[in-house]
Amino acid sequence: MKFSKIGQFVSGESGIVQLMNDLGEIQSTQRPFNLLGGGNPARIPEVESRFRLAIEQLIRQDGNFEHFIGHYDGPQGNLIFRQSIAELLKKECGWPVEANNIAVTNGSQESFFILFNLFAGEHDDNQFRRILLPLTPEYIGYFDAGLGQDLFRTYRPKIEHLGPHRFKYRVDFDSLTVAGDVGALCVSRPTNPTGNVLTDTELEQLRRLAAEHNVPLLIDGAYGLPFPNIVFSQATPMWDDNTIVCLSLSKIGLPGVRTGIVVANTQVTQAIRGTNAILNLAPSSFGPLLAQQLLNSGQLIDLAENNIQPYYRSRLEQAMHWLDIALEGTPYRIHVAEGAFFLWLWLEGLPVSSDVLYQRLKARDTLVISGSHFFPHSDASWPHRHECLRISYAQAPDQVEQGIRIIGEEVRSAYAQGGT
Repeated sequence: MKFSKIGQFVSGESGIVQLMNDLGEIQSTQRPFNLLGGGNPARIPEVESRFRLAIEQLIRQDGNFEHFIGHYDGPQGNLIFRQSIAELLKKECGWPVEANNIAVTNGSQESFFILFNLFAGEHDDNQFRRILLPLTPEYIGYFDAGLGQDLFRTYRPKIEHLGPHRFKYRVDFDSLTVAGDVGALCVSRPTNPTGNVLTDTELEQLRRLAAEHNVPLLIDGAYGLPFPNIVFSQATPMWDDNTIVCLSLSKIGLPGVRTGIVVANTQVTQAIRGTNAILNLAPSSFGPLLAQQLLNSGQLIDLAENNIQPYYRSRLEQAMHWLDIALEGTPYRIHVAEGAFFLWLWLEGLPVSSDVLYQRLKARDTLVISGSHFFPHSDASWPHRHECLRISYAQAPDQVEQGIRIIGEEVRSAYAQGGT
């Protein structure tokens, strides 16, 4: 068979394909793995028990079961759910939004595929426009959204050393330029993979830049505010008519329901409605119905504030302690963890690439993600790109502790052996 260019691209290999393949392989094997690679949220017993109860209550209510298995919602998503989300955002964030400002997708990955292709690519004036990422490294799932086209213009961060073993990325506003071929700006907050949380000042400056150049600012809030609120630093949720905020049910503990939420002006939500109709007919009904049950009872924000965020904060402190012990005596730095549930490890002067280190760890039944996948291809020659790992601390503590111990052993071995 002969595939088109898009067919050849999607049947090839990429960072996001490797990540999801790893997760699939693990589920089909009987070998115990230390799963420090994927983006699966933690299984928090108190949270899961509330979900179980909500599902049971949902099914017992007349008509709900029949609705989510036997009916399409509208292509913009369930209206009652969108109204409830709008009311929550008014109450929690003070945003002046209505149901028409909300669109539902089948997960954040789909939200950003749609949004990137709305604003980037060939335009009527024959100008090829791109998505500006003001701060890399950025989310692994962004870079393939162009299906073979390079949709991104990116900037390296300023690197601030904080003590002997910590550091932080900051937006380099001295170098940042919004060129005429930029169709939108995009940031994640908290940032996947690093756990960086852009300050209110940084975000406000990016909002002003976007408005000045008449392009939207996209904010990926999959780990952020107001839910799941995996944020450990001071941060204010921001939205306006020129800002698009993307939320998700995945990181509150419901990745399987594949529900993304886009908050935007009505021109954008209407475009998402049309894209949903073309690609999916309609988004899934189950996630919105389940979330509606949590919204009606006031549990969504309560779970985020009183269960999810404290759980990850505790696990973060534990994982940082283990990593400091495992890497003592090596030239390591960890990005200050301000949100999400990842540790971003920088191994300065690493004699082998992070891709090689990933393979060595995988051979020892420990999965991480090589940092090289979170940078654009144009940064291939930058040594820093090949010296980092993303480590998830969301899985069972014994897995995380054992995996970190193995990471320490392989890192020590790499430095001791050099490039061999």
